[in-house]
Amino acid sequence: MGYAYIFGTIFFTVYGQLILKWKIDKVGSLPEAWKDKLIFLLQLLLDPVILSGFLSAFVASLFWMAAMTKFNISYAYPFMSLSFVLVFLLSVMLFHEPVTVQKVTGLSLIVLGIIVTSQSL
Repeated sequence: MGYAYIFGTIFFTVYGQLILKWKIDKVGSLPEAWKDKLIFLLQLLLDPVILSGFLSAFVASLFWMAAMTKFNISYAYPFMSLSFVLVFLLSVMLFHEPVTVQKVTGLSLIVLGIIVTSQSL
């Protein structure tokens, strides 16, 4: 069950990041004037979709607390790096973000680190 908690943490973290990016892309750039920025951000904060992103961060925290009851943090925390990999892959598919050699190399190193670290249990 401990791995399900880690998966839940990753899932809700990734969901929150992607939903925030999607909604913010829809509403456009931050205005220049500080007063307009404040109004813009407050309107975003009250948006139900944005709120679901914040709620998902809270739910991810609950899953993380549960995971901490099952694993040492030095073992479990590297799995959180999978969120980088998933956000990258999904951002390429959903937002058509560019794939570069540097990004692929970095993500490969992250995955290698997860594999090496997971052998320590």
